[in-house]
Amino acid sequence: MLDEDTDLGPAWDLLSAAQRRSPATVDHVLVYPQTGMWLATALRRLRGTTAHRDETPLWVVLGHVSALAAAAALRAGLDFTIDVPMRHGRVPLPTLGCAELPATAPWTTATVRSQAGRAVVEAAGATVAVPSAPESPGPGWYPLRRLEVGPAGRRLEVALDDVDPYRTYSQPTEPRPLSHKTAAQWRRVLERAWEVLLREQPETAGAMRRGILSISPTPPRERFRPRSVTSGDAFGGIEASEPDDPVQLAATLVHEFQHTKLGGLLHLAPLLTGDADDGKLFYAPWRDDPRPLAGMLQGVYAFTGITHFWHTHRRSAGERTAVAHFEFALWRTQTARALEQLRDHPRSTPLGTTLLTTLRDRCTRWLDEPVPSDASALARLCAADHAARWRCHHLRPPARAVAETVRAWLAGAESPPASLTARPEVVTDTSARWLDSLAMLVRHRLGPTSDDRPWAEEPGKAAAGVTGALPADVLLVDVLLTGGNATAAARAYPAHLAEEPRRPTAWAGLGRALALTRTAPAAARLLCHHPERARAVHEALVDATGTPPDPITLATWLGTR
Repeated sequence: MLDEDTDLGPAWDLLSAAQRRSPATVDHVLVYPQTGMWLATALRRLRGTTAHRDETPLWVVLGHVSALAAAAALRAGLDFTIDVPMRHGRVPLPTLGCAELPATAPWTTATVRSQAGRAVVEAAGATVAVPSAPESPGPGWYPLRRLEVGPAGRRLEVALDDVDPYRTYSQPTEPRPLSHKTAAQWRRVLERAWEVLLREQPETAGAMRRGILSISPTPPRERFRPRSVTSGDAFGGIEASEPDDPVQLAATLVHEFQHTKLGGLLHLAPLLTGDADDGKLFYAPWRDDPRPLAGMLQGVYAFTGITHFWHTHRRSAGERTAVAHFEFALWRTQTARALEQLRDHPRSTPLGTTLLTTLRDRCTRWLDEPVPSDASALARLCAADHAARWRCHHLRPPARAVAETVRAWLAGAESPPASLTARPEVVTDTSARWLDSLAMLVRHRLGPTSDDRPWAEEPGKAAAGVTGALPADVLLVDVLLTGGNATAAARAYPAHLAEEPRRPTAWAGLGRALALTRTAPAAARLLCHHPERARAVHEALVDATGTPPDPITLATWLGTR
């Protein structure tokens, strides 16, 4: 068996032989996205800089080069014998597929042999034949599926990779072959998504044909909340959850292809100075957590692409036009806000400054485009709500100022001390989750399959369909969409805070509801712009007295400063 001092010479020799026989074949294996991810993983393991805990033995990680060599040699038609790692009974051969054999241990080896065009994988007395056409299934053999969609000359060809251990970013996972039904569903959705991109963004689609090499499928997630990931170490690879529909997949491909392009550029030219971020964190309207400068750069580039997608798609969205207008209005607002934070940043290189200026100019033009008033109002509400929820979680007023404010409240002072208005500190709150819940409720409501009944009838039921949403959030959205009762929403948020005094997101919604009722303007103003002050003082009062104060009364008092 291989150990940590494994001689990788046989793998190198076999790769060299394959290179001499068929250079293009070796190139295909080496530029495959998962090869890049493996190499980065191996280097981090050797350097001790792995961010995630990985129980895979080092010899298995390093020995993966033998699997790469075997795959290249099979493709080149060589006769050879080589030992490769076996992972829980599976033997992945990158770009080809995966053999499954009886496992005698979680981590062991198998032997790959090829002679006169017949290839087998052997272990523990069992043998799996690799089909002469490796894309064909066989007993114990799971081929790497290749999808081809679109007309000749405009066809997208990608691997639907469910077997390579380095297909998930940034942490390896074991092979999990898809069922035939699920694979067929991915093909159907990709075909229709590609039709959308060819029709609406032909230039982007043309670039994708060379820049997207593999899609690593993962199980579906909550509606409207897909998960997708790329990595600068795996150019051309996209990990994506099973989409709700073709339009969602088209938007996901645009989003991740933006990251892919920027990742490629960053390998060629720096956009920021310095080797590491300076510790400063920013508000990213598409994230729950604060982001460093490099993360913001990735985000604004990706969401410029998303905004462009909805800008074009809303013209042909059909029954989903309302959703498309909302998405365009929301993301142009959020992207512009993020770009403004990066204006003239001193760490931008000249090329980085040019890129950010170009993105900002494009976004400025979008801000001038007409959008139906209802979609625009919903987008403004959701953008403001996300920012307020983010502030509640991640901004901390000075502790001394909070203590002074608590004493002033308990003493019956007419107004809080001026110290509370000092600039808050950004402190990452790891509990922050689902800050986009209001926007998710809007998407559910605007969708073509939405129930037209006012949500006020069953707000709890509607909220249960969106993780992180409160019944009060449902009532708030109902006000804007159906002219519902703003007073009911304004009453529901304090009820949530009474049950869960440390529920930060309720403060943001309360501010929006009070602004609509116009019954407590000072409280509404404070909660819409500085909800973190109310949260901090409210929690400090609970700690000091054991009794939570009335949220509206407290926010009104805080709003007098």
